Amino acid sequence: MKNILSGIQPTGDLHLGNYFGAVQNWVRLQDAYECRFGVVDYHSMTMPYKAEQLRENTWKMAFYLLACGIKPENLFVQSLVPEHVELAWVLGCLTSYGELTRMTQFKDKSDQLRETDKESLVSAGLFLYPVLQAADILIYHADYVPVGKDQEQHLELSRNIAQRFNYQFGKEYFVHPEPLFTETPKILSPADPNKKMSKSLGEKHYINLFGDEDRVRKQIKSAVTDTGDTPSGEMSPGVKNLFELLRACNNLAAHDALMGDYQAGALKYSDLKEAVADTIVSLIHPLRERLAELNADKRNVKAQIQDSSVEIRKRAQQTMREVRELTGLLNLK
Repeated sequence: MKNILSGIQPTGDLHLGNYFGAVQNWVRLQDAYECRFGVVDYHSMTMPYKAEQLRENTWKMAFYLLACGIKPENLFVQSLVPEHVELAWVLGCLTSYGELTRMTQFKDKSDQLRETDKESLVSAGLFLYPVLQAADILIYHADYVPVGKDQEQHLELSRNIAQRFNYQFGKEYFVHPEPLFTETPKILSPADPNKKMSKSLGEKHYINLFGDEDRVRKQIKSAVTDTGDTPSGEMSPGVKNLFELLRACNNLAAHDALMGDYQAGALKYSDLKEAVADTIVSLIHPLRERLAELNADKRNVKAQIQDSSVEIRKRAQQTMREVRELTGLLNLK
């Protein structure tokens, strides 16, 4: 069975964009591949953070993933597998400064930091982030990485590093991971449908997957529809986003019926918003119930996540023993 690696940063709430863009697909992939999914807390350290908040968010994200249907044995916390960082050092010594300067995410996040807080440190960790990401992938010899187009550049770097390692040390050791592109809906902000749904924009710009159902209804009720600047005959981004939410939630009956109204010029936005709100609430209700069950057994669930991290770490430890042998480093007997 081919194997898959993917990860998600513990940056707070899990929103609909995260779910439809990644997590829902991860749940499906578990039936066809050997999967490992990481809560990548080391990566969260590249931006300003508070220690207690990071720890809390790491556990929250692990619980969210389990509630969504990720199997416990496929889930690990990155910092519980320190070999990721060890391999990142080895791979960093095979990565050129020039390659890292071309990473668009470093430029984007550096600009974001400077705009929000001129006193914030643009860290070397942020610069080296793609090398750690390569280590995350290569340490498990992942055949495929489910990615969006915005992550394709980082995966290409991982492939280049793997190829360079194999050439320098004379062995086809690391596989060249391939992207696993899947069609995912592009979910936009309900408050500004010209922007992607994102937590960084503020609370009104994302819909919490485990949020209060009344709040979800209020967000959809106040969602932007027409802004007055859409060319005649074209569907506005806000209306298009509401239809996309219906499709993403697989409520095709409501989608098709309301689309028929739209095409006939008889659509009432209130009807569309009510259908979207009902559909999202129906989606998140069982997820919220499952999360409540997990939280009611918090101690045992945390122990289960730690145990799965220990088991998954064994593969990483084996890789590092082999990497040390290949690169001339010492191994403990």
